Amino acid sequence: MTCNELTPTSDDTCVAILEKHPPNAPAPLTVASAASACPSDAPARDQATAKLVFHKKITSDNSKHRGIHPIAALESHQASLAGLIQDALRHTKHRKPDFVSVTRGPGMRTNLSCGLDVAKGLALAWQVPLVAVHHMQAHALTPRLVSALEKPASTFPAPAFPFFSLLVSGGHTMLLHSKALTDHGILASTADVAIGDMIDKVARLIVPSEMLNAHATTAYGAVLEKFAFPDGGVDDYGYRAPRKRAEELAPSVMEWGWSLSPPLSTHKARTMQFSFSGLGSTVETYMREFGHELDDNPREEAQSLRKRRIFAREVMRIAFQHLASRVLLGLREAARSDTAASLPDTLVVSGGVAANNYLRTILRGYLDANGYSSVRLLFPPIALCTDNAAMIAWAGCEMYEAGWITALSCSAIKRWSMDPAAEDGGILGVSGWLRRS
Repeated sequence: MTCNELTPTSDDTCVAILEKHPPNAPAPLTVASAASACPSDAPARDQATAKLVFHKKITSDNSKHRGIHPIAALESHQASLAGLIQDALRHTKHRKPDFVSVTRGPGMRTNLSCGLDVAKGLALAWQVPLVAVHHMQAHALTPRLVSALEKPASTFPAPAFPFFSLLVSGGHTMLLHSKALTDHGILASTADVAIGDMIDKVARLIVPSEMLNAHATTAYGAVLEKFAFPDGGVDDYGYRAPRKRAEELAPSVMEWGWSLSPPLSTHKARTMQFSFSGLGSTVETYMREFGHELDDNPREEAQSLRKRRIFAREVMRIAFQHLASRVLLGLREAARSDTAASLPDTLVVSGGVAANNYLRTILRGYLDANGYSSVRLLFPPIALCTDNAAMIAWAGCEMYEAGWITALSCSAIKRWSMDPAAEDGGILGVSGWLRRS
């Protein structure tokens, strides 16, 4: 199968070729999305498998903006996409795909339209269907892709519906009850900013500028993690999960007197909602007004770095425990309301922030400490946590096999829910879906 993935607020332009071998089928299903894929003879299989024939990404240079700039990202999409497709076509053996898959939303429509229009052109030229998918649905389905990948041989378990999805990125923070391919009920979402956006901004405040400038991209969350744990965390990062609610909600006081309170700790402590703007604002205030206190003596650089690292660790710990606390509330509510057969036993964690190993440690430790050690955590490989074309190709495959294609008259969508109970009707609620014959 083949797919091109363009994210509206992302600085990445990405194209993939993905072949999927459905179970007991003699030949692979092939899909293209601003790229292509080629069918080839193959033996029948008992389980679906997939092969990434081509996957390449180009990241725009946003360093001078100290963050992703929509116009710079758009110009990079426009400059890079044709070349990526040209590279991908060399892997098609001049065979057309079964369909073309592309991101339709949610996000900035101008940037999305760049990829969507190219995908329409490819579908029209090849005379094959178009499948325009939901970007966050693709993140939730990524572990199913990883399980199917042939090389390297995968022992990654494919999550069966229902499962919980925690989608954490620079643009989204959502906890979902994923009951079916197109049914992802929203249990909690952010009331203000996404966790990835907050972490990126905090990194620009805490991490010394020379370290930020040495980083090739504006993925500053990864810089913050590396800065906070230069030795990689050493197994469990020394993390010990709070076992009582009072411990979790208590402010964290640094040795030099600064204090950080967990989000929603003074009110709405049990509300199914995320909030990260207050934590980010507190960090900004401290660094702007008292940041010099971290640098007691310019000649004592090691002491300054030590304090900054402690501060970075505490910010991440508090933010990640806030995520974990809502997962716990969601699991407890599901245990009260769901039947045993529909109770999720798996939490899929995907999106750019899911690449953070400290988050992985905290989620596992937090659930274990609160009686949910049986809940399986599935994190895609780090390369597939961030935006990528492979996941868009896979989401297109699942939608296509479920009988859905997209009209060529479709347009990019700025806001698009995954919840069928939402005002827009969720994934299938928007116009443009067609039943394939």
